[in-house]
Amino acid sequence: MKLLVRAGLTAAAAVTVASASASASAAVGTGNARMAAGTHTVAANPKTIKPAAYNQARSILANAGSQTAAKSHPIHGKDDVAVGYGTSLLAAARDEFRQTDAGLPAKDKRADMSIPHYNAIHSAANAMGIDRW
Repeated sequence: MKLLVRAGLTAAAAVTVASASASASAAVGTGNARMAAGTHTVAANPKTIKPAAYNQARSILANAGSQTAAKSHPIHGKDDVAVGYGTSLLAAARDEFRQTDAGLPAKDKRADMSIPHYNAIHSAANAMGIDRW
């Protein structure tokens, strides 16, 4: 009898701990959005992007002077592509622009790159629906 009571209490305690941790994590998490360093939320990146959106972003970056984007191949013949293609393209262009713009005075830069390069990166990211890269 004592064994049954002990097993029942152990099971009840486990359920209580599990529900407490689940409710605590639900209170901490905000679903697919997170707070940025301001007052707006930033949605999570999509899992896939459309090839047309990738190709548009690629063109934006190539026109802004990114050699990496200019050398990348346009995507065709696919319905969707992994968001990693877009984030890699953005990160490579960002790093390339930062290196190119390193000699500019601080007043002419935003996020360590020229303002036109910064605008091109964000325009390309918006075209693909990517918030973080």
